[in-house]
Amino acid sequence: MRLSKPPAISLSSKIAELSKLNILSLVLVATFLGFYLGSNGEMEYNKLLITLLGTALTAAGSGSLNHYLERDADKKMDRTRNRPLPSGTLTPLFAVLYGMALVVIGSITLAYFVNLLTGFLSLLTAFLYIVVYTPLKKITWLNTSIGSIPGALPIIGGWTAASDSIGPMALVLFGIMYLWQHPHFYAIAWLCKNDYAKANFKMLPVIEESGSRTMRQIFWHLLLMIPLSFLPFIQGNLGIIYLVGVTIITFIFFLSALPLAKDRSSKSALLLLKASVLYLPVLLFIIIIDKGLGS
Repeated sequence: MRLSKPPAISLSSKIAELSKLNILSLVLVATFLGFYLGSNGEMEYNKLLITLLGTALTAAGSGSLNHYLERDADKKMDRTRNRPLPSGTLTPLFAVLYGMALVVIGSITLAYFVNLLTGFLSLLTAFLYIVVYTPLKKITWLNTSIGSIPGALPIIGGWTAASDSIGPMALVLFGIMYLWQHPHFYAIAWLCKNDYAKANFKMLPVIEESGSRTMRQIFWHLLLMIPLSFLPFIQGNLGIIYLVGVTIITFIFFLSALPLAKDRSSKSALLLLKASVLYLPVLLFIIIIDKGLGS
C-alpha cells in the first residue's frame, strides 16, 4: 500500500504565522476603536484604511522580530516547537529582514500619510514590545504589566490618526486597554505555565505555583476596569446605551474569572481567556450602536 505524503505547509501560511495574526487582529480592533471615537462622528475612511494598513504592517513586523528573539525558547515549548523558526521552515535571517522591513514601512506609512505623532507611536509600540517586553519575559514576572503598555498604545494610535492629538478620552481608552490585558494574558500564562517553565519564562503562574498572586492580579485589574469603564459616560463622550452595555460586559468579564479563582483549572482559565477575547469586539459594537443612535 502506498502511503500518501502529508500536505505541504505553504510558505504564505508560515509567513502569516510569523506575523502573529491572532495578536494582529486584536491590535486592529483596538486601533479601529480609537480611530472611531477620535473621529467624533466624522470618519475619514481613506485615512482609516491607511491607519489600519500601517498599523498592521508594524504589528506584523514586531511579531516576526519577537519570533526571532524567542526562537530558542520556542524549541523547548510543546505549543511553539512547530513555529516557522524552530521547525526550520523559515530562517532567522528571513524573520529579521521581514520584521524590520515591515516595522519601518508601517511606521513611515503612518508618519507620511497620517501624521508624525501616529507614526512615532507605532514605532514606540514596536520598540517597547521587541526591545523591552520580550527580554523581560526571562527576567521578571512584571513583564505582563510592562508589556501591557505597548499592547495598549494602538488604541491611542487610532485616536491620534483621527484627531492629530491625544485627548483625555484617548487616555481613558488606553487605561481600559491596559487593564484588560492583565486577565487576558494571565489566563494564557495559566494555560501555558508548564511550557513557559520549560522556556524559563518568569511568568507569575510559573514562579508562584499556588496561583494566589495570579488571582489577585487578575481581580485587581478587573476591579479597576469597572470605574474606568464608566468614565466615557461621565465625561459625556458616550451615552446611556454605552453605560448599560459596558456595565453588562464588564460584569460578565468579572464573573468569568470566578471559576478560575475557585478551582485553578485549565478549563476555567480557558473560560476567562474566551471572555477576554470577546470583550473588545463587543465593546466596539456597543460604542458604534451608542454613537449611531445618539447622532
